[in-house]
Amino acid sequence: MAIVREPYGYSYAEKSRLKETYGGPEGQVFVECMRIRPDTGTSKTAILFSHPIGGGSFLPLVTALARAGRHVIYCNTRYRGNDTALILEKCVLDLGACIADLKTRFGYEKVVLGGWSGGGSLSLFYQDQATRPTITLTPAGDAADLVAAGLQPADGVMLLAAHISRSVTLTEWMDPSILDEDRPFERDRTLNIYAADCPAQPPYSPEFVARFREAQVERNRRITARVRRTLAELKTVDPDMERPFVVHGTMCDVRWTDPAQDPSDRRPGTCYLGEPRIANDGPVGLARFATLRSWLSQWSYDESRAHGEKNAANVTCPSLTINNTADLACTPSHARRLHAALASGDKTYVDIEGADHYYMERPDLLPKATAAVTGWLDERGFS
Repeated sequence: MAIVREPYGYSYAEKSRLKETYGGPEGQVFVECMRIRPDTGTSKTAILFSHPIGGGSFLPLVTALARAGRHVIYCNTRYRGNDTALILEKCVLDLGACIADLKTRFGYEKVVLGGWSGGGSLSLFYQDQATRPTITLTPAGDAADLVAAGLQPADGVMLLAAHISRSVTLTEWMDPSILDEDRPFERDRTLNIYAADCPAQPPYSPEFVARFREAQVERNRRITARVRRTLAELKTVDPDMERPFVVHGTMCDVRWTDPAQDPSDRRPGTCYLGEPRIANDGPVGLARFATLRSWLSQWSYDESRAHGEKNAANVTCPSLTINNTADLACTPSHARRLHAALASGDKTYVDIEGADHYYMERPDLLPKATAAVTGWLDERGFS
């Protein structure tokens, strides 16, 4: 089926002294979107994909769903391509404005959130706050009034190759051998799984894994405490002052070096950024460059509100969870935990055996995933 791609955008007012994105007019937020649909026919339902840093309008599944006759919207938040200063509460505001806009602009009656990868926890965070809004401030204490935003709940949520949250995923990937953020390359060899002289070798003992995981959480909390102290000091000078910083060592997970951890069909010894040992200190790791406010909203293990399991406990609409069993980024335990946490009385879980994160390596499995989504939509009248 032939499809058309229609780029469009919308804007809305937001007052803030602190500008978190480069360029653009003061007091306005501009969000760019792409509508992908069949070249003929109409639909009452829009599948709305979004991700904190966007960029997924050409994902294989997005295109395949449009070719299967569905109307798909991909919404890039204001932070498209750069999460350095990203505030997840503001991503929710962008997504809410998108839903309101597409209903008036295109006349869709129903919206189903397509939570792909990091978009899964964003979708759950949105739906939680749209149905029971509670947040008026970010974790840093800045205004982000989700209560007054009038967020419209989605009619369904799909979690597609999704992880628990950015904060949990980062913590599970943090290098626990870094004990001092000011000396990141002086590392504890007993926790440095990439060091040749590390005493622990795969397959790892349960005791080592437990120590490793505890040290990861402890490191995240040390950074959070430091962020809190620094932000408090800056606010005595000016309430909107901010500071960027670097987080080293963010691709270090026993799952990459020991396939017995969270076993799946994924290739051992690699990650979605290539060789884990190199990606661990490379320029594009999670949270490599961050700001104080963004750390608290996006990456803090204890303070980020976008937490898939916690948000899912308040999500009661129909839901679909798809796990790709050879996924290098979002492993099976995340999919199972999300599915179990959902409060919905109508929830479906599907494994796509052998599928990688993007269906790039196994394009032959894309039709199976597409059929799982379209069948689920049809059964619930999302036409």
